[in-house]
Amino acid sequence: MHDIRAIRDNPAAFDAALSRRGVEPSASQVLELDQARRAAITAAETAQAEQNKASKEVGKAKAQGDEAEFTRLRELVAAKKTEVAEMQAKARELDAQLTDLLMGLPNMLHDDVPDGADEADNVEIRRWGEPRAFDFQPKEHYQLAAVQDGLDFETAAKLSGSRFAVMSGAVARLHRALAQFMLDTHTNENGLTETWTPVLVREEMMYGTGQLPKFGEDSYKTTDGWWLVPTAEVPLTNIVNGLTLDEGYLPRRYVAHTQCFRSEAGSAGRDTAGMLRQHQFEKVEMVSVTHPDLSMDEHERMTRCAEGILEALNLPYRTVVLCAGDIGFGAIKTHDIEVWLPGQNTYREISSVSVCGDFQARRMNARFKPEGGGKPQFLHTLNGSGLAVGRCLIAVLENGQTEDGGVVLPQVLGPWLGGKTRITPEGALE
Repeated sequence: MHDIRAIRDNPAAFDAALSRRGVEPSASQVLELDQARRAAITAAETAQAEQNKASKEVGKAKAQGDEAEFTRLRELVAAKKTEVAEMQAKARELDAQLTDLLMGLPNMLHDDVPDGADEADNVEIRRWGEPRAFDFQPKEHYQLAAVQDGLDFETAAKLSGSRFAVMSGAVARLHRALAQFMLDTHTNENGLTETWTPVLVREEMMYGTGQLPKFGEDSYKTTDGWWLVPTAEVPLTNIVNGLTLDEGYLPRRYVAHTQCFRSEAGSAGRDTAGMLRQHQFEKVEMVSVTHPDLSMDEHERMTRCAEGILEALNLPYRTVVLCAGDIGFGAIKTHDIEVWLPGQNTYREISSVSVCGDFQARRMNARFKPEGGGKPQFLHTLNGSGLAVGRCLIAVLENGQTEDGGVVLPQVLGPWLGGKTRITPEGALE
């Protein structure tokens, strides 16, 4: 959420910042509500003062036997009491309207974010690895002989509908090994704290990280009011919801492996083949909570954590900076990491690493106390995939495929696969 004082101080800068995202100017609407809200608060305070003054004078008039003045003052007290209640109710209503408006406005962008309309305008900053030169036509993951028994979309459709998968045998074990490898790498080498979190959260937690109110249709809500998390960003970031931490407690770096759930609203017809875009999937999610002065350095560090997983798996990738028209709602800057998929002959997103500044912290009221004293300040938050497990599975299968339909597996996974190094065309792990 935005700092209302910053909007008051420089509304033109606020509108210019949001216009980079293609958002209509909003400062005038924000300030109109803010002015009306403050006027109602002032009116309530004035009426309260008049009520208090009249209340004190009622007793004097009664003691002096001035019935006319006593009646007038008693009626004035009643009228002012009603006026106070009306102005307070109006102020609460206007405050709610202002909060709703601010909650629906995206974050302002960092100066480093390139201008642009969509993903075509994203800027590549580096590549790693050379896509493998196949001496046969590479297939997509779901076409490989090795996965025909272990990746079952037909049974999943019977159980749950489209965009679900049932994994078994070697495919299921490989999927699990990837998640364990990611978690162990992030905790043992990258200094993150492994965390287990619920996948059902309260509505206010979804507001805290920015999924609500604007993107409710992208997630699933239970009949009793809980929300299924679209990513562990929601519970991990909200660990600090409502807290004021000591500066020495920062940074906090979390990692969690969870099921994730997305309705994929508005994505009809996109990536329907295979398991690239699913309603239920798994991610290893990283979240950092930092001092504001260190958040941009932390963004680079988190990006390298995600890239390091791909390098260990020997999967070619490229990293891009998202442009103003493609960046997410709550981010001030985002790196997308795209892994090479030979079956599609293109790079596809496998991680987004975003720094959100104090945008989420304001929504969560999450602060820290400076070590040198002074007023508490809002924290900075960051999140990123480290990585999307299903998409990593796809990349491993496609990049390691052999002409006979088998798959050679990354050597680094050996400890998590009992030393097994390949999946045969028949689907056996050996």
